[in-house]
Amino acid sequence: MTLAGGYELCDDNAAMQLDAIHGYLARSYWSPGVPKDIVARAIANSLCVGVFRDGAQVGFARVVTDRATFAYLADVYVLEEHRGHGLARAMVAHLHDHPELQGLRRWMLATNDAHGLYASLGWEAVAEPSKLMMRHFPDVYSGSAT
Repeated sequence: MTLAGGYELCDDNAAMQLDAIHGYLARSYWSPGVPKDIVARAIANSLCVGVFRDGAQVGFARVVTDRATFAYLADVYVLEEHRGHGLARAMVAHLHDHPELQGLRRWMLATNDAHGLYASLGWEAVAEPSKLMMRHFPDVYSGSAT
């Protein structure tokens, strides 16, 4: 799908550029130091979308889902020099409209800094966060997790 400004949006997992995605995620606040093999496995087991310009991947997002009731939006990013063109919005909207993700009861995500983007696309804060629980292993990529 062609976007304004010479950008292309693609949801073929085979087109995702592992080196580019890993390069960004390994320096992101949510997955610093993530190993490349983990990123490869995440891509293989997710519904992915990427934005490309001149053959280079400049944006990425993925959904982890059972394709029946639940989806978790993850790893949404656009390279700094390509921000401000609506690319993250285009990727998330594309995933919202994906035929395999229709009729889901719940979508979730976590973000430190993009609340406005997601709110503009119909997302809202969790009404009862006390109902949510998690298991979190922040040191798993550093090798210090036990």
